[in-house]
Amino acid sequence: MLGGYGGFGARLSKRLAADGWAVLVAGRNGAAAKHLAAELPNARPLVVDRTADLRPVLEVHRPFLLIDAAGPFQGSGYQVAEACIACGVHYIDLADARDFVCGIGRLDAAALAAGVAVVSGGSSVPALSGAVIAELAQGMAEVCSVETSISASNRATAGASVAAAILSYVGKPVRLWRGRRWRQETGWHRLHHETYRVPGRLPIRRLVALADVPDHDIVPGTVPGKPATTFRAGPEFAFQLLTLWLLSWLVKWGWVRSLSPFARWLLPLQRLSARFGTDRSAMTIAVKGIADGEPVVRRWTLVAENGDGPEIPTIAAHVLANALAADHLAPGARHAASEVALRDFDPHFDRLAIFRAVESLPYLPLYRRVIGPAYAAMPKPVRAMHDLVGDAGARGTATVRRGRSLPARIVCTVMRFPPEGAHDLHVSFEERDGTERWTRDFAGHAFTSELSQRGERLVERFGPMRFSFDLPADTSGLRMAMRGWSIFGVPMPLWLAPRSEAREWAEGEDFCFDVPIALPGIGTVVHYSGRLRRI
Repeated sequence: MLGGYGGFGARLSKRLAADGWAVLVAGRNGAAAKHLAAELPNARPLVVDRTADLRPVLEVHRPFLLIDAAGPFQGSGYQVAEACIACGVHYIDLADARDFVCGIGRLDAAALAAGVAVVSGGSSVPALSGAVIAELAQGMAEVCSVETSISASNRATAGASVAAAILSYVGKPVRLWRGRRWRQETGWHRLHHETYRVPGRLPIRRLVALADVPDHDIVPGTVPGKPATTFRAGPEFAFQLLTLWLLSWLVKWGWVRSLSPFARWLLPLQRLSARFGTDRSAMTIAVKGIADGEPVVRRWTLVAENGDGPEIPTIAAHVLANALAADHLAPGARHAASEVALRDFDPHFDRLAIFRAVESLPYLPLYRRVIGPAYAAMPKPVRAMHDLVGDAGARGTATVRRGRSLPARIVCTVMRFPPEGAHDLHVSFEERDGTERWTRDFAGHAFTSELSQRGERLVERFGPMRFSFDLPADTSGLRMAMRGWSIFGVPMPLWLAPRSEAREWAEGEDFCFDVPIALPGIGTVVHYSGRLRRI
């Protein structure tokens, strides 16, 4: 066990030893290895450096399996796994580094030839997350989105490899599949308050931010429907997350290359606050999709009490090790996302203070809720554009005409409306908690609005401005009739409102739209129209 005395390694060493495994507690710190080995039955310490050539050590000790719990795996090569293959030793790691885990397949031919299993990511992601997603997605004809978040107890002191892993992507570009295309986001941004609920336990509410994990590649590549995928993580205290968020801008703006050199400061600061907070950790995964022709939302939530949260990242490797011992794990090199079923975790969870819940709820899309029975009469392409759950995208063309006056040009610049002319158009739709976020990308010129329901009306928000609409609909399509507006929540006179009555209709299989926007005393500000099809 490389790193067998560390934060996660020690927990795994103890459980494997209790199962009857003979454990070599290995790492660079001989004193720590010796101390832990003395506490375990049938365990021995071993001083070894994972960055060195491990083949001489493996040839002397001839282990059945090497588990790498040391890391960090961000930016690491495969020298440990390659040494195992060369010596005929099975290999499992606890990596959650995106490139490392997703690239392990390059060793597949060599692992098959050697007759050994090489499995990367035997941890909370992608092994546990993959098992949960597979369970929740059963019976779905299409999975539209997968959202995962993890929040650790403040008393669960992170190891150096965990700190290095987090800082490696803070402020850096993170490639996400959203809106039916790949796009760049920023690590440790997209902040969100997550509430973790399990019946019989107190809810946990934490602030989480975008982390870079293997699931961002694995889930769109393997789950039916190619769902949008987002993974967030966060500490117990919001001020810890917000501090890193503030520092992330130094990286995003190019003032600092990386926060990784600050890893040595992160651990002492975390330890100073370790006595505060709780011993509660949590994880949730929401899968949204289509089952039996209707939108559905399924959510799995885990709450760990009594400081048992840090056990969770080690359970998948424990399950995989026992599967290898029982000859139930095939040779070859791959990630762990589909190697363990959710039921395999249950006996381990049940021995700990780890509580789980699954809920499945139907979902009524926003426009269906606002329009009511008339929604069913609209043309199929119009309904298809608004039957949104989770995430979707559409592609087409648009023509933009801008107002000629100076005030109109100023408004267009402030609102980031697209330039005049013909454009390729992509629209991303993101739904969360019944609210939709539309990003319209006119050949690289994008602007975003947020749509929600208030009473019987649709409300569209552009920054501090909110516009309220009725949505009269019939067999020809729908119109957006403005009925009110506000700025910073202050109601404004309707006669001062922008003049806009957008229309949506169908031509063949195309969804067509026409959106004129004019201002009192200024006239036309922008007028765009075009056609789209869902991707």
